[in-house]
Amino acid sequence: MFLMKDIVRDGNKVLRQQASKVKFPLSEKDQKLAKELMEYLEVSQNPDLCDKYRLRAGVGLAAPQVGVSEMMASVLVPSDNEDEKPLFKDVIINPVIMSNSVQRCALTEGEGCLSVDKDFEGFIHRSARITLKYQDVSGKEHTIRLKNYPAIVCQHEIDHLHGTLFYDHIDKENPFSKKDNDLFVE
Repeated sequence: MFLMKDIVRDGNKVLRQQASKVKFPLSEKDQKLAKELMEYLEVSQNPDLCDKYRLRAGVGLAAPQVGVSEMMASVLVPSDNEDEKPLFKDVIINPVIMSNSVQRCALTEGEGCLSVDKDFEGFIHRSARITLKYQDVSGKEHTIRLKNYPAIVCQHEIDHLHGTLFYDHIDKENPFSKKDNDLFVE
């Protein structure tokens, strides 16, 4: 299982690289990576286990964040209701955003990242809706539509696969700028 010591921190060159496409069938090494990326999210979202292992809770973790420059990320966006299934849960491999909305959205609290220890204030404007195409661990292709928070999380993780960090999106001149059609997600 990945621990916080295994998470690559901002400044490491792997976080700024273009990740390599993953080949199928997955190697044993890539199968293990996929399992451990998701396991981190599952454990980190359990308050008792999160404390026990001293983790920072996360909803997404990309392979470059553990030092592997491959197009793979785990995403686990829980429902507001604990009894319901997650809003989105999968390991996304070789993901591509096929289309995105003109309408933008941002998290009211701003974004954070397991690889970035410093706070960056400002809105990260992203597409409110996306159509995402990816392969799962078995190689099956999926095309799904996501909106609001799950869309934000997937865009954040896909950025990692292209060497972009969330704070790169903050307007340096006016970090809290709002546009008329922006949605704000809590």
